Amino acid sequence: MESKNRGKLYVIIIVIILLVILGIAGWILFGSSSGVETLPTQAQTTSTSESKSDSPTKSKVSKVKNPIDFKSLDKRNEEIVAWIKIPDTQVDYPVLQSMTADDYYLHRDLNGNSSYAGSIYMEICNSDDFTDRVTVLYGHNMINGSMFANLHKFEDKSFFDSKKHRYFYVYLPDRKLTYEVVSAYVYDDRHIMNSFNFAEDEVFKTYLDSIQNPRSLTKNVRRLDRKLTTDDKILTLSTCLNSGDGRYLLQGVLVKDEFTG
Repeated sequence: MESKNRGKLYVIIIVIILLVILGIAGWILFGSSSGVETLPTQAQTTSTSESKSDSPTKSKVSKVKNPIDFKSLDKRNEEIVAWIKIPDTQVDYPVLQSMTADDYYLHRDLNGNSSYAGSIYMEICNSDDFTDRVTVLYGHNMINGSMFANLHKFEDKSFFDSKKHRYFYVYLPDRKLTYEVVSAYVYDDRHIMNSFNFAEDEVFKTYLDSIQNPRSLTKNVRRLDRKLTTDDKILTLSTCLNSGDGRYLLQGVLVKDEFTG
């Protein structure tokens, strides 16, 4: 009897030992290898997830450099609303807008001091964010080539047609606006913003037609491959003629609106 019990005990011990061995082997084969694979997989998933979530955000906040220190300018004069640059000209100036009188900066500099050359300015009727269908900027035609005198360079068709002179730029505190030069020509002395109700499509179309097909027979250059529609936004740069009555206009159409940082 004792021999039989001892035999059963041996069997039980052997079974227990075998179960322990199988358990250890199973952990080594499956548990350990599973853990090794899981860590890289989780890291890869996190990386992919972050990449997917970052991409749209980066594209939305993608900004171009703003070379203008508007914070410093604002301390000098809160009525500085923009900055205009035209390549290969002296036009590299702040744009001002008085809230008290349209012609306030006709003969005042950016600090508000008396100056015959005045400043580049827009009138009260225009929005300072350049979102109007037509925005007009004014500047003197100075003998020394300053202010808007160099607009007359566009009378030269070779200058007008050059790829380097196809675009000019307006900087706002948070944006860069790129305008394509459409035409340049002699115009009469009508006040543009008072003469046209640009809220009416037909009136705006008439003005766009005058931009694309100037009536002036002198100093008239235009870009024949550029068609304008009522969805466009126009920036009109206006200065005096070298002689006689009337104005000289450079017309640009907005082609790019970018955030700056």
